[in-house]
Amino acid sequence: MSLDRPVHPNPYDLLPQLPSFTVTSSDVTDGQPLKDDQVAEHGDTSPQLTWSDVPEGTKSFVVTCFDPDAPTPSGFWHWVLVDVPADVTSLDPNAGADGGANLPQGSFMCRNDVGSAAFTGAAPPAGDQVHRYFFVVHAVKEETLGVDASASAAVVSFNLVFKANGRAIVTGTYQH
Repeated sequence: MSLDRPVHPNPYDLLPQLPSFTVTSSDVTDGQPLKDDQVAEHGDTSPQLTWSDVPEGTKSFVVTCFDPDAPTPSGFWHWVLVDVPADVTSLDPNAGADGGANLPQGSFMCRNDVGSAAFTGAAPPAGDQVHRYFFVVHAVKEETLGVDASASAAVVSFNLVFKANGRAIVTGTYQH
């Protein structure tokens, strides 16, 4: 079986445009391969992220990691962190650890496409094309997104279309 297929578009180009702000990481360099820590077989560690210059009126954040290049019609969600308080402007490495002990108070994780409420590192099929991992900080104009931990990534994304007021993206890559 061949995994040859077209490269998927940037999924965020298909959504309503939002003001951008700044996100940086000591672990992810935009457009460059992920460090081993962010790869499933080497660490499964969510990256350090810092954001600034957020849109006025931001009352909370949602942080996600999405791979549009997975060999599925719907891509692959690696991380869904919801209701990060507005006064939080960074996450330490491994904030997405299973169990949520490293999360900012008041925030929680929804299931990723592995089925766990945690960060799951890059794990594309061996020999597949280069995969892109979009780490996105979504500024939200409400204190809560209005979902609970049982929400799917699709439901979180749907709510963001109506409640986000900004988006900042840093993209890492990985090929096995």
